[in-house]
Amino acid sequence: MDTFKILIVEDNIGDVLMITEALEDSKYVTQQWVVSDGKKALDFLLKQNSYTSAETPDLVLLDYNIPKYNGLEVLKIIKNDEVLKTIPVVIFTTSSSRFDVIKCYENHVNCYITKPQDGPDFINAVAKIEEFWIDYVNSPSFTKP
Repeated sequence: MDTFKILIVEDNIGDVLMITEALEDSKYVTQQWVVSDGKKALDFLLKQNSYTSAETPDLVLLDYNIPKYNGLEVLKIIKNDEVLKTIPVVIFTTSSSRFDVIKCYENHVNCYITKPQDGPDFINAVAKIEEFWIDYVNSPSFTKP
């Protein structure tokens, strides 16, 4: 099986630790990169500045409330770029604002999930996201066995 590649865009170190722990404790083989703001996310995806040799991820797990460019701004750039627009983007955020949800879907987010506040539920949500995108989705870049 190919290694499933995930770009995690998250500025909260506690959330980063729970996300990476959930991914590392799963049955799947994944490679993860973590960036802490929207500018770094775009540099990574566009292979600019210190990310010229970055790999293209199979999934972007994107927090909505991040510095420099927020999640919606990053999403808009991804989904309007001819090369990047086929990368699935999951907004994984504390916001459950109806406005935020609508704006993300208007800009072609693949999925919007509000982070559970309970630690075990949070880790379970990450595990389910991983399972869904690896086991059930046919992706343009990830090849299943």
